[in-house]
Amino acid sequence: MRDIDELRAEFEALKKGEEFCSDGSCDSEEEIDLKDYPSYTEALYAQIIAPSVSGIYLSRWDIKEIADVAGDSMAIHPRKRMFELLMKYAVSQERMQLVLDAMEENMQRKIDIYEEFQESFPHSKVVFEKKIAKAERTIRSFPHIMSEYF
Repeated sequence: MRDIDELRAEFEALKKGEEFCSDGSCDSEEEIDLKDYPSYTEALYAQIIAPSVSGIYLSRWDIKEIADVAGDSMAIHPRKRMFELLMKYAVSQERMQLVLDAMEENMQRKIDIYEEFQESFPHSKVVFEKKIAKAERTIRSFPHIMSEYF
């Protein structure tokens, strides 16, 4: 079960203080203005791939799986390159919708795992509540991405 192992590793990193912004510097309730970026792909990368914004860490294997589900075959590269290739695949409205649907499915599976952690480890609830809220906000932004992109 690859997803649970990744989340356990992330949870262990949180306990050690890695990748956790105890000073609140990672938290941002502001919506990202996609027009502030030099390209739409970079804007989406900042909004979706950055776990401090989206609440979910999408690994290279996750991006590969999202591409596969959407109908694209992709080799493993650095995450940013893989995301760029995924966006090159999503040139039509239909393909972009397939990518966003696959992304939503992947993110929802991780939200389910976060909720399982909350039940199993009640003291972790405060950490995972923020991640779940960010992930759900990211998923809710997908229709806006579609209307903005097309």
